[in-house]
Amino acid sequence: MSLQITHAIRRFGAVEAISDVSLSVAPGERVALLGHNGAGKTTLMKMILGLTHVDGGSISVFGAAPGTSAARAACSYLPENVAFHRALTGREQLRLLARLRGAGRKQADDLLERVDLSDAADRRIGTYSKGMRQRLGLAQALLGQPRLAVLDEPTSGLDPISRGEFYNLVNELADGGTAVLLSSHALTELEARTDRIAILLKGKLVANAPLAELRSQARLPIRLRVAARPENTEEVAGRLGGIRVNGQSVEISCLQGEKLGHLGRIAALETMIEDVEITPPSLEDLYRHYSGRNPT
Repeated sequence: MSLQITHAIRRFGAVEAISDVSLSVAPGERVALLGHNGAGKTTLMKMILGLTHVDGGSISVFGAAPGTSAARAACSYLPENVAFHRALTGREQLRLLARLRGAGRKQADDLLERVDLSDAADRRIGTYSKGMRQRLGLAQALLGQPRLAVLDEPTSGLDPISRGEFYNLVNELADGGTAVLLSSHALTELEARTDRIAILLKGKLVANAPLAELRSQARLPIRLRVAARPENTEEVAGRLGGIRVNGQSVEISCLQGEKLGHLGRIAALETMIEDVEITPPSLEDLYRHYSGRNPT
């Protein structure tokens, strides 16, 4: 196992910021760590990196303790707010970091191109926008082919195109066997881009499973929206029940086990309807559920 966290505890005075958390990440797995501000995400990441100590339980990074030379060599880290020397150029900064990681100058230059900074590589970092600094931070996190990548709000400050390109890089890392643990408040972009969702609430792990399994456990309703032909709207609404939406559609809420029965009744009205849209609970719905807030 790349990362193994077993009953980890971290206290700050009388406050238990991380409480009995057990979590693992396998090689090539992409795990999203979610939680409200103050839930303990960044604290847990700092424990993994050896930047803050563990008060109870244990953390193992490829069999090594956090903060040891073996664990540091295996890990890369991208914080939410990266900080670089403003007087250095992007190329100078990345080449310096490449030397520290035991990587070559060519890899540094190739990464600048991969994160779309080759045109700005010889400009001083002090002239970079937040998004450009974040892309430079992503490049440094990829140096040396890390075996575990810990990414804290990695898409902060990135535009939609850059976000998509970032996740392409994450997929490349995972395909190459790198374990990825990332946190983000941008829930919609995580749904199809991670293998497992872990949710922290006040320092406790309240969910840890693939999205489909979380949906099954939560038993939240699925929404079926049936678009009726204009001349058949009244009859469709009468036969299916549900809620009328925008005059011409009927929306039905049901549990997973009831879905096929409703679809059978909808199929029987084939000549009266134009389309059916099936919407499962979103990651935002699930996050609200596991955080103790009902979906809207």
